[in-house]
Amino acid sequence: MMLEAALPTAIFDVLQVLRRESLYLWHYISIQFGQIFGYYSLGILIGSLISVFAKGKMLRMHAIMRQNGERPGVSGALPGLIAASLIGVASPLCMYGTVPIAASFSEKGAKDDALAAFMMCSILLNPQLIIYSAALGAAALAVRVVSCFLCGALAGLCVRIAYVNRGKGFFRFDGFAARPADRDTDPNPALRLSKNILRNIKATGVYFIVGIVLSAAFQRYVPETVMVSLFGGSRAFGSLMAATIGVPLYVCGGGTIPLLQGWLAGGMSLGAAAAFMISGPATKITNLGAVKIVLGAKRFALYIAFAIAYATIAGILTNVLI
Repeated sequence: MMLEAALPTAIFDVLQVLRRESLYLWHYISIQFGQIFGYYSLGILIGSLISVFAKGKMLRMHAIMRQNGERPGVSGALPGLIAASLIGVASPLCMYGTVPIAASFSEKGAKDDALAAFMMCSILLNPQLIIYSAALGAAALAVRVVSCFLCGALAGLCVRIAYVNRGKGFFRFDGFAARPADRDTDPNPALRLSKNILRNIKATGVYFIVGIVLSAAFQRYVPETVMVSLFGGSRAFGSLMAATIGVPLYVCGGGTIPLLQGWLAGGMSLGAAAAFMISGPATKITNLGAVKIVLGAKRFALYIAFAIAYATIAGILTNVLI
C-alpha cells in the first residue's frame, strides 16, 4: 500500500491497466494452448514416426511415379498424378529434403508432371500438418486436405500439358545429390525416434508459442467486425485478401494453426482460411528458396502466379460450396 501511495496516480493507473490486460491475454493464451497442444504433440509424434521408420519406403516409390510417363494423353496421366500427389502428402520431409528426393526420382525415370504434383503437395501438406489442422475442426481439415491434394494434381496436369507433352523440361536438377543427408542414423530405434522428436520440437516449438500469443492478441484487440469485413464478407475479396496475407505472414505450419483458429472464431470464412492455408506454405520464404533452385526465373514466376491464383479460386469455391 505504501508503494502504491508513493506512485503518481497516472503511473499507478497504467500499471493497473497492464496487469489487467496481461491477465486477459493469459486467459486467451491458456485456452488456445489447451485446445491445440494435444494436436501439436500428436503431430510431432506421428511425423517423427513416419520420418524415422517409413522414410525409406517413400524413397522406393519412384516406380509409381515413373509409370505416370508411360500412359498417353491427359486422362492417362491422372492415375500417376494422383499417386504422386498422395506420395507428396505423405512425405514428412521439409522442402530442402524433398528437392533431392525429387532429383532422385527424376534420375530413375519419373517425368516432370509427376514430380510437380509430388513437390507441390509436399510443400502444402505433410502428416504433421494434417494432425495440427484437426484443431481447426473437421470442415477446415477436410478443406485443407482436399484443396492441397487437388492443387498438386492440377500443378502436375499443367506441367504435363505445357511442358511434358511438348517435349520440354520443367525442372533443373543438375548438381543435386541423389539423396539428402540422413540424420536418423542412431542404431538404437528409441534414441533415433527421440532425437527426431527433439529436432521437430526445436524447429517448430518457438513458432507454435508465437502463434498462440499472436492469436490471443488478435482475439483480445482486433474487433470481430474487422475480421468479418476483411475475410468474411465478399467471397472473392476475402479469399484474395487471405491469399495475399499468406505470403508475408506464413512462417511455420504449427505456428499458424492458433492464428487460424482465432481468425475463424472471429469471423473469417472457411474459404478465406483455405486460401491462406494454400498461399502461405506455397510462398513461405524457405520453400521459395528451395523451389527457386530447380526453376528458372520464368518458371519460378509461373509457380508464384499459379499458387496465388489457385489459393484465391479455391477459397471462392469453398465459400460457394460449403
